[in-house]
Amino acid sequence: MVTLNHLSVEDTEDGSPPLPEAAEATTAEAVSLREPGMNEPDTSEFFLSRRENLVLSLLLLIGCYSAILIPAYYPLTAGELLRDDYKYPKDMALLNRSASLLWGPCQPRWCMDHLKPLPRSAGLLDLPVFVQQDRPGQWNLPPPLGLQGSEEHLALALASLPQPGLPPSLGRDGSCRRCVVVGSGGVLHGSHLGSHIDQYDIIIRLNNAPVSGFERDAGSHTTIRLIYPEGAPRSANEYRKTSMVVLVVFKSLDLDWLTSVISRQPLSFWSKMWFWREVVDEIPLRSENFKILHPEIMHKTEEVLKKYAFKQGNLVPTLGASAVVMAMQLCDQVSLAGFGYDMQHPEARLHYYETIRMDSMKAQLVHDISAEKLFLRDLVAAGAVTDLTGAL
Repeated sequence: MVTLNHLSVEDTEDGSPPLPEAAEATTAEAVSLREPGMNEPDTSEFFLSRRENLVLSLLLLIGCYSAILIPAYYPLTAGELLRDDYKYPKDMALLNRSASLLWGPCQPRWCMDHLKPLPRSAGLLDLPVFVQQDRPGQWNLPPPLGLQGSEEHLALALASLPQPGLPPSLGRDGSCRRCVVVGSGGVLHGSHLGSHIDQYDIIIRLNNAPVSGFERDAGSHTTIRLIYPEGAPRSANEYRKTSMVVLVVFKSLDLDWLTSVISRQPLSFWSKMWFWREVVDEIPLRSENFKILHPEIMHKTEEVLKKYAFKQGNLVPTLGASAVVMAMQLCDQVSLAGFGYDMQHPEARLHYYETIRMDSMKAQLVHDISAEKLFLRDLVAAGAVTDLTGAL
């Protein structure tokens, strides 16, 4: 019970405050509604100031966003990627189809015979594959569609190559050969196609798409790795089972880079400044294992892609599309693995070797991905190439 002592309840006519003793009693005793002897909690220990509350809220907000966004872009190690899912093939029908293709006999000139009926792809027949020293071209286009303006750089690069033309292992000796072009698409993850890929006569890979740690899905051997300097693998282990590195020339300086790698004379600091990303100084292969892709491959591929494009302009083909056209010149039968972007599933993997999602793919200003997909779909529909992973 609360007892109020000396409290005056009468209003003072002149508006003056109550008597001092009444004010003191009211302030001192009216604030407590607890029984005597009960301990009062110190609320200052439980409540933060406004500034502290604001800081804490911001930290919590940033932490929540980080937990959501960072995992989508932070690549895991190879071992973690293989442990997370797909202990068994995600599509047994595709795996069985791949096996049946390998078990059947190789069909000579199968690819070219099925390419001929396609009117849009008529220009892709019998193209030169590698630049040869004894067959100088009349370059009327700059890189990557030609070598105009790069003649001196090309001469130095060719002089460093003991066998600049088609190597004997890839020559037409009458035997039937099968090619597989291994793309970087996330659809390859969980395919368990690695052992099948390793059985092809020619295995073509692109830029720095890794092999080490991803053998289950991507295989372990490489016949040709198609690269430009900024995309060359940095790990020496990626070249361990590689027969050949083929340079795609996008600028004159790329030829200087190739000469420096073969001669083992590093480029100057000033020259390196012109690459858009740091390039490697050394590739652990012998000089005879390097080639230069003939720019006619890029040029003719671009001409075909223009027929599929919705808006006209200069369309630089991706290394993937160029590799497919190159493979059709080298092999009787061509298969594709890891091609096709599944934009209908934005949560799907963009690449087989990292966890970046499909929805993080930026708009392409140089390449026309839609035109390339239509082109590859036509090749698959005509039977000129086979899609092992079923994303086209």
